[in-house]
Amino acid sequence: MLHEDDVQAAQKLTEACRLITDQLARVIVGQHQVVEELLVTMFARGHCLLVGVPGLAKTLLIRTLADALSLQFSRIQFTPDLMPSDITGTEVIQEERATGVRELRFLPGPIFANIVLADEINRTPPKTQAALLEAMQEHQLTVGGTRHVLSEPFFVLATQNPIEQEGTYPLPEAQLDRFMFNTFVDYPGEEEELEIIKRTTADAPAEVAPTLKGEEILALQKIVRRVPVAEHVARYALALARGTRPHERAAPEFIRDYVSWGAGPRASQYLVLGGKARAVIHGRFCVATEDIEAVAYPVLRHRILTNFNAEADGVKPDQVIRRLIDHVRQTQEVMPKGGTVPQILAARSSGTA
Repeated sequence: MLHEDDVQAAQKLTEACRLITDQLARVIVGQHQVVEELLVTMFARGHCLLVGVPGLAKTLLIRTLADALSLQFSRIQFTPDLMPSDITGTEVIQEERATGVRELRFLPGPIFANIVLADEINRTPPKTQAALLEAMQEHQLTVGGTRHVLSEPFFVLATQNPIEQEGTYPLPEAQLDRFMFNTFVDYPGEEEELEIIKRTTADAPAEVAPTLKGEEILALQKIVRRVPVAEHVARYALALARGTRPHERAAPEFIRDYVSWGAGPRASQYLVLGGKARAVIHGRFCVATEDIEAVAYPVLRHRILTNFNAEADGVKPDQVIRRLIDHVRQTQEVMPKGGTVPQILAARSSGTA
């Protein structure tokens, strides 16, 4: 269980998320689910890929988040001619005027920031996309044999257009797996779009006040790691991740029919971490199965590779995830090596809770 100090710190995180959400609402209309998933990603120390058609304020949302957090922000516009050194930085020869001595000096690239916006990440070749791999996984870069540690906190928030495929380079599965969440940004509702029109056509730009500093975010990230998880909840997350793999003995039939490759172990980790962060954001200090289910879609949708059968039947990853959640609810009343799940989970499965 959490100690009293941890509970107080978790309450601070809940309040901080409320303040951040209020600041974002000054600029961004609606998109509550997207905002929540961004906050979950940030406090779970992950990275997020935002997928949506142009004009849905993906870039504006990320920029506003950086302003609300008082963090160093950097934007990289990905294009076909972008080179890896344009992201990481490069070594140049500089001459010391006083002595005339020439030496190599490293000029940092835009990746050296707290929040990095990788705009239209699929518009650059894989060689340049791969320049982000080391930074996203290890929070460091190696250039010219020298290791450069990135400033903390560090987040990569990338955007991608799902409908325009000409001149694009789909992200490899290994690169997609580096992103904790794949967040879908949908069209706003009618009333929300009306409010967008009113705000953006008036001469009254909204201002966002900083609410958290970098060291405060790092402290709150540690609190998320200390949130307790019951074994049956951890096994529930494990069952969801392993259930996506068609070669597993316990995989349901529809997974074998529609999925070529399922999620790896990183998905299980992110399901639990995402569940921890979401629980604290909602003012709870232990993880429930509902938290795991809520983060299952952004965690799993880019880690499930559907096959030709799914394409022929029009089955999308989100539909597979929905069926998988229903399947696990029905079959996980008794867990292998874990005893009986508490009655509340069985009640949720039958729809009585």
